[in-house]
Amino acid sequence: MQHTIDLEQLGPPGPEMAHAVEKCVHCGFCLSSCPTYKVLGEEMDSPRGRIYMMKEQMEGNLSLDEVMPYLDRCLGCMACVTSCPSGVEYGELLTPFRAQSEKTRKRTIMERTTRLLVRETLPYPDRFRLSATVGKLAKPFKSILPGPLGAMLDLLPQTLPSAEALPEITPAIGTKRARVALLSGCVQQVLSPSINSATLRVLARNGVEVLIPRGQGCCGSLAMHNGEGDHASALARQNLTIFGPLLERGEIDAIVTNAAGCGSGMKEYGLLFKGTKYEERARLFASNVQDISLFLDSLGLVDPPPALPEPLTVAYHDACHLAHAQGVTSSPRRLLRAIPNLTLVEIPNGEICCGSAGTYNLEQPKIAGTLGEQKAANILMTNAQAVVTGNIGCMTQIQTYLLQTQSSLLLWHTIELLDEAYG
Repeated sequence: MQHTIDLEQLGPPGPEMAHAVEKCVHCGFCLSSCPTYKVLGEEMDSPRGRIYMMKEQMEGNLSLDEVMPYLDRCLGCMACVTSCPSGVEYGELLTPFRAQSEKTRKRTIMERTTRLLVRETLPYPDRFRLSATVGKLAKPFKSILPGPLGAMLDLLPQTLPSAEALPEITPAIGTKRARVALLSGCVQQVLSPSINSATLRVLARNGVEVLIPRGQGCCGSLAMHNGEGDHASALARQNLTIFGPLLERGEIDAIVTNAAGCGSGMKEYGLLFKGTKYEERARLFASNVQDISLFLDSLGLVDPPPALPEPLTVAYHDACHLAHAQGVTSSPRRLLRAIPNLTLVEIPNGEICCGSAGTYNLEQPKIAGTLGEQKAANILMTNAQAVVTGNIGCMTQIQTYLLQTQSSLLLWHTIELLDEAYG
């Protein structure tokens, strides 16, 4: 698409933003893969419509007020990237555009309050645990709370698991085949701490020494997704400070994450810090980030897990930020198929987002609800006994909408099921 965008006004990410516009040929292949277009049926709620509107705004033909309602409804799932034959890197346009627009746009008091609560609680496990505990007490009053606050309460589990202490170093069992640093995460530590514990056990069993560096924190992906670039940069800088020297000294083979959203966000560090003194370290960091499923699949299991005691049919859900943003689809399936007595089945329309998308289910609860209901219905169509995925946000969303159907399906992270199989 031709444009007259002034790259200087866009700053360091300008060339990538303009290149995304240039590569879009408005072919429409993205429409069938876009969740909001499928739900709303509106051209401006499709990737090509949003690209056109961002172009028009950057050229000065549209105001932010005209453009942002459509961008706010974008999940950022990157399904359009997978389906695009022209190779448009939509995220390289969307993320910096949101960050730049957030600095000048006007938000309502409720929007500002919701975003403040998210910003000051979710990235910090202790704060989030306290907030979630208080939130459970407020559930009976949900009907009198404004929409976003009520949506927050809907997503809270009935009970919170106890925190699990994580050792700084977990030695490899047997011959050491690799040494990695693990991002311990923030929200996941509170909602499902067993995922990290399972990760340590499975990696150790497969000859991997795991370091959990002290001083690390939230990766900043949620803030990036929300357009809060300065906050995202502050969080990311802390992790660059902690993990960067380990990479530069050759002390680790990879930075491993077990949350698809975190992995996707950390792979964007190069663009986030483009034009700053942190860029070189950020690009080194990003190039060494690997999802746990990709890392294990590439390394290879030392031995296949023992056979499950009973046959188990499992539906695998592709987390968008693993499948579309990182292109990882085969690795988790190969790992699951390595478990004897397990049958893996595909979910109808499995490429469509479940509606979680960071904090999307808080800011756009109606669309997120429609997508959550559709995802739950499609999972149930498989007649599986369990559903497995690789992202805590998806797990929370899917659990919420499966419970509404009175389903008793088991829900696991990929690494948890591997750990279960190992026994």
